[in-house]
Amino acid sequence: MTVDATGAVEIRRALVRLRRTTGLPVAFGGLVEAGRPRIRISELSGTATTSLLALAVTSGNGLGGRTVALARPCAVADYSVSRQISHEYDAPVAAEGLRSVLAVPVVVRRRVRGVLYGALRDARPLGDRTMAAAVDAARDVEQALVVGDEARDVLAAARAEPPPGDSSGWEQVREAHAALRALAPRITDPALRTELLDACALLTPAPAPPAGVALAPRELDVLACVAAGATNAVAAARLGVSAETVKAYLRSAMRKLGAGTRGEAVAAARRAGVLP
Repeated sequence: MTVDATGAVEIRRALVRLRRTTGLPVAFGGLVEAGRPRIRISELSGTATTSLLALAVTSGNGLGGRTVALARPCAVADYSVSRQISHEYDAPVAAEGLRSVLAVPVVVRRRVRGVLYGALRDARPLGDRTMAAAVDAARDVEQALVVGDEARDVLAAARAEPPPGDSSGWEQVREAHAALRALAPRITDPALRTELLDACALLTPAPAPPAGVALAPRELDVLACVAAGATNAVAAARLGVSAETVKAYLRSAMRKLGAGTRGEAVAAARRAGVLP
């Protein structure tokens, strides 16, 4: 799945949450187009027409464009007569019958990546609680995009072949493998998660494990972190679990592999072909 497709899925989910938590009847949004200072509205929720669909909103123009330019939430109590914004998009907004509108930016690494809108069909101020709920919905999109960006960065690094004669190549592969295993459970996009796990398999091109060795996914996640040199505390932070949970998975993996130490467990897992 492409970055844009993944982002659109997250925008769609956020719009559902925005309407549920705010009670606003209409929500819509989209992502900033690559290489262009504008957003393209691609997702609609609760609309009665398609007047807003595929609308390109230039940075600085209208409410959404103002939000992109300022990188902060903005709202108007009556869109068509507001003096806070320019009015290039009055026609599609009026066709949908919208009056009171808010717009919240989705900001990742100090860059606006998208905008979420919520709206009423009557003219009245939107309160602080409504704006806060809209901001929370945007934060969900931001977190999902951050995780997706990290996953793609690690995936690209994992697929890059180390330079010939580079003695650190295997260590880089092991670090990439550990990072991919740690990221996979945090990915909400099934296609991207599958792609990450497939990449993990490419990094362990050894024969299938012998009969009797069947590590659970989390046991393998912990061993991958250990193989990359992580302590139990570091592994716990990467995997989003407690240090005690890491110890439990490690003990279970050691028992299955017939190992008495962490190092022996890693060595046995590599012999079994489940770690690079």
